[in-house]
Amino acid sequence: MVNNKQNVSIGDFRKESGPILDVRSPVEFVKGHIPDAVNFPLFSDEERAKIGICYKEQGREAAVALGFEVVGPKLGKLVNSAIKIASGYPVRIHCARGGMRSRSVAWCLKTAGLEVTTLDGGYKSYRRWVRAVNRFPRRINILSGLTGTGKTRILEKLRETGGQVLDLEGLANHRGSSFGGLGMPAQPSTQHFENLIAEELVSMDPSNPVWIEAESGRIGNCWIPEELFDLMRSAPSIEIVRRMDDRLDILTEMYGESDYLELIEATERISQRLGGERTKRAIELIEKNEIRNACQIILDYYDRSYGVSNKRKTVLEVEISGLSSDDAAALLISKESTITLDLVHTAKV
Repeated sequence: MVNNKQNVSIGDFRKESGPILDVRSPVEFVKGHIPDAVNFPLFSDEERAKIGICYKEQGREAAVALGFEVVGPKLGKLVNSAIKIASGYPVRIHCARGGMRSRSVAWCLKTAGLEVTTLDGGYKSYRRWVRAVNRFPRRINILSGLTGTGKTRILEKLRETGGQVLDLEGLANHRGSSFGGLGMPAQPSTQHFENLIAEELVSMDPSNPVWIEAESGRIGNCWIPEELFDLMRSAPSIEIVRRMDDRLDILTEMYGESDYLELIEATERISQRLGGERTKRAIELIEKNEIRNACQIILDYYDRSYGVSNKRKTVLEVEISGLSSDDAAALLISKESTITLDLVHTAKV
């Protein structure tokens, strides 16, 4: 006998095995979804809109009848697709609020012999869980430093050596500056960005610190969850320092292979603050493929901006000039006890 569980909590739903079928429409899925879920829409965007209009104009009974009329011809295809996705495993299903869409698909798949679990409250309950995870109090180490000090690379090395790292820029597909989107995939929506953050945080040990790069409230088009950003603002900052030559080496390597037209466009976006003459000179250097010299001009703007935006309390400054990312990460680890003592002291002040 097939074991089917309906209306389980989000906690139990996440513990279950098998693929997740999100039966909401494609536009709902793109706005935000459970990571690793498969979009398995019962209705297309156009069909959902048509049924919604019917509900408003003619009432629930007419909308339900229209829904059955739309779904009927494609039930066989839906079942066959689900069987292929399941590959012999149970499936987990949810819609927006745990209503008729998920119940209908669950009934259909159970009838076809699949083992099915549905989510009580649907995606809405998942979003409540996301907000709870993102505001959960935890100890945070903020890694700050001027543009080009290699913060992201150092965090990657910290993670490789067992440190807990929340890579916000990696999750947002953006490096957090006018040049931050160069060579990066499309950004997720802010809602999905929040989902990705929660899935990372929930896997971490709350008794150990989480390393996070210093950020403003927005990374490209993605906004950091307010609850998490409040924790970041109150967390003391560990600042790394590199000499200018090191920073230019890092930035030249990072952007040297970028499309020069995209580099010019990114430079033009900061022209008001960079100044007309400096912008013109930087663009001329980019056109000549003199990326290092262009970066030196642009860093003038970012260094001045950093002084204005960095209002966090620095408890430790670490000089890493001349060090590789591996050696810089090892130096931070060696100073972990000092950092911890300073953070505890700061918390008591």
